[in-house]
Amino acid sequence: MNQKCCSVASVQMTLRDKITFFNTTISPHVINPDRFRKIRNLLEQRQPDLTLVMDNVNKPHNLAAIIRSCDAAGIGTLHAISTTSSIRKKQKTAAGANRWTQLQLHDSLPQLLRTLRNDGMQLLAADYNSRSVDFRSVDYTQPTALIMGAEKFGPSDTSLELADQCIHIPMHGMVESLNVSVAAALILFEAERQRKTAGLYDTPSLTATELHDKLFELSYPAISEKLRMLGRPYPSLRDDGSFEEPAEE
Repeated sequence: MNQKCCSVASVQMTLRDKITFFNTTISPHVINPDRFRKIRNLLEQRQPDLTLVMDNVNKPHNLAAIIRSCDAAGIGTLHAISTTSSIRKKQKTAAGANRWTQLQLHDSLPQLLRTLRNDGMQLLAADYNSRSVDFRSVDYTQPTALIMGAEKFGPSDTSLELADQCIHIPMHGMVESLNVSVAAALILFEAERQRKTAGLYDTPSLTATELHDKLFELSYPAISEKLRMLGRPYPSLRDDGSFEEPAEE
């Protein structure tokens, strides 16, 4: 059957047939129930008003480590800006390596920071200077975007100019700074500590629709992709992760 015939025939197919047609088979128990509940618990603790901006961070091991720390602290979306194509390539590679967090790449740092501020976030740049304060003195229960600068150079002048506050990690030895991924982890887990104490991980912050859609996409990545191609909504999920096929249109 040629491609044109397949396209016409698919119009008459049920949802199950369509997904099978695209080489994806629906099963009522595709995902292990324990894994499903773990993914749901992850999403129920996501902090959409906490994020991180990587200002030209470019070493692959630092990119990967920061993304892992963000995931562990409950951050679902973080951001990266680059000034060269080589840095953008490394960031793009890192963006596709972790399915649990979304790394968004941006072309304009001022536009990104203004957007985050317009969303109600305080902008905190990790940098030791005359106006910086101990990172533990900041209230991270407020909507927050943490800006981490490039290795050796720190945040760019644009980040420092647009930041609401600069923060630093007190040092008591000969070294003047920590590795960027280590510094990010320390600050993120101070934010996690404060937020946990305030009970912000106890109640889902995502809307019911956001929670359902993200849960389906993480539980059934191949099926959700096919459903998007078909322009069909995701079916409702049972507590064990199984789902029923929607009625045929």
